[in-house]
Amino acid sequence: MATLVQIENLRKEFGNVRALDGVTFSVESGEWIAIMGPSGSGKTTLINILGGLDTPTSGQAVVDGTDVARLDEAGLTRFRAEKIGFVFQQFHLVQYLTALENVMLAQYFHSTTDEGEARVALERVGLADRIDHLPSELSGGEQQRVAVARALINQPKLILADEPTGNLDEANEQIVLRLFRELHTEGHTILMVTHAHSIGELADRRIDLAHGRLAHKV
Repeated sequence: MATLVQIENLRKEFGNVRALDGVTFSVESGEWIAIMGPSGSGKTTLINILGGLDTPTSGQAVVDGTDVARLDEAGLTRFRAEKIGFVFQQFHLVQYLTALENVMLAQYFHSTTDEGEARVALERVGLADRIDHLPSELSGGEQQRVAVARALINQPKLILADEPTGNLDEANEQIVLRLFRELHTEGHTILMVTHAHSIGELADRRIDLAHGRLAHKV
């Protein structure tokens, strides 16, 4: 398998706080990696740097051959639209847009939208009968499934998921995890931040962070 993500001596400082302190690892295409560790260990910072939402103080984060830190704002926007699918703990849906429109929103950065593709994506996550509903009319689990559909619409190289089941009850957690298992089976590359060891065990490998450093790789 080809290397999709290469992290080299990655450091990130916020004032006197070192969120990441020389982290190095790689991810092969098609792998599901669980990123684990206590609160404040640098997990979300790592995900944000890989997705171009934050910049490292030093070191490299290379995704599909692109050194993310070297991109300008326009380059970052295109990089996120073309290569990254985000799924957050907070669903980040636009409250005045329907489920269908929220999924199509991810396509706007390509200057093209395809309602048919968005409908298929929502059908994929079991929401064919909810496409015209606003977020306020959806349960938490349904909102997260809209977020998963939105993450998939542009066929991203890398799916970055930050505690994607953190706000869900057990039944909805299992629905969302089943979707991730299906995505993994289909060959998608997934980096998932989680506190739950039961979820970590679903991944191919686990990377543990502590105090901004690589504590353990399995």
